[in-house]
Amino acid sequence: MMKNSKIYIAGHNGMVGSAIVRNLIDNGYNNLVYTPFPPFDLTNQGIVGEFFEKEKPEYVFLAAAKVGGILSNNTYRAQFLYENLMIQNNIIHQSYKHGVKKLLFLGSSCIYPGNCPQPIKEEYLLTGELEYTNEPYAIAKIAGIKMCESYNIQYGTNFVSIMPTNLYGPNDNYNLETSHVLPALIRKMHLGKCLENKNWNAIRKDFNKYPVEGINGNATKSEISEKLAKYGIQDLKSTAHRTPHTTHPVSITLWGTGNPYREFLYVDDLAGACVYFMKEVDFKDLKALRPEPRALSPVPLEFSDKPNADIKNTHINIGTGRDLTIKELAGLIKNIVGFKGEIQWDSSKPDGTYRKLLDVSKINKLGWKEKISLEEGIKMIYNKYSA
Repeated sequence: MMKNSKIYIAGHNGMVGSAIVRNLIDNGYNNLVYTPFPPFDLTNQGIVGEFFEKEKPEYVFLAAAKVGGILSNNTYRAQFLYENLMIQNNIIHQSYKHGVKKLLFLGSSCIYPGNCPQPIKEEYLLTGELEYTNEPYAIAKIAGIKMCESYNIQYGTNFVSIMPTNLYGPNDNYNLETSHVLPALIRKMHLGKCLENKNWNAIRKDFNKYPVEGINGNATKSEISEKLAKYGIQDLKSTAHRTPHTTHPVSITLWGTGNPYREFLYVDDLAGACVYFMKEVDFKDLKALRPEPRALSPVPLEFSDKPNADIKNTHINIGTGRDLTIKELAGLIKNIVGFKGEIQWDSSKPDGTYRKLLDVSKINKLGWKEKISLEEGIKMIYNKYSA
């Protein structure tokens, strides 16, 4: 990939896509092309085909996707499946048709079975049932992996797939209905801190930046308080919310038990991995890293000498190889934000997968390792969020 190579970043406005753009620009790549939404609806085959015909990109970063947390994944199951399948199908196929030199497809660690051995190795893909709440998104991402792999086998393309762990960083989604756990915790702790400090100017500023169900900072205190309470941020001075053991003025209620473990990677670290992969790692390198087929499952002798037998699991995990419980994460964010109130856990709500720590030995072997610690990363994004 040369500095003047034409590079298409699909999803350039998202958290991952924008981080890739920053990395490319910082490293002197000057011929970047994008498909801004809504003029370019990537679920539309005709629009995607016309874009590739006109721009003829040489390299493609496929970071476009419909994403969200447990609530939105489980609520909008059909949309998550349909939109993600259409986006990736259109871009991968047009990349093949127009002779793209290399494509990098970004998946997700949710592709693995819900009860995987830990840490999760790439070869555990499709060895068990998926976690139900994010099954549609996971199925779409698995289809993307298999599409890249199959095009490589049949057509000789160079399409590589990476599976990041949970991400956070600049341009994250702070919508209380659709956000992932880490940005949701940051926003809830921030609003809780503002509420306990009676800083309504800061609360209104937050609601103006990120309206909640159509309610912005111009709404009445009562309307804003109602939305805060709906998402578990409550003033315990109200007799309706007070409990016999109340010791703080504000309580934040979080979903589940807090016992599941999660691994987190700062998005700029992921962007560095993506650019490194595009420059240094090809499909042939990923094939060479696979375990011997017979180590995974016996292959009948009549198929064992076929050239394409068992070319699978050529995707690569991207993560830190370290995790912590959601309770530990909440405590870390609480300290960084400076929230003093109570944290309560609603065990009637789903926890999601209990643990999904990625085995990152392959990416480390290929020469990449993360640079930004979790505490450092959270401090950076909270300073930006609260500014």
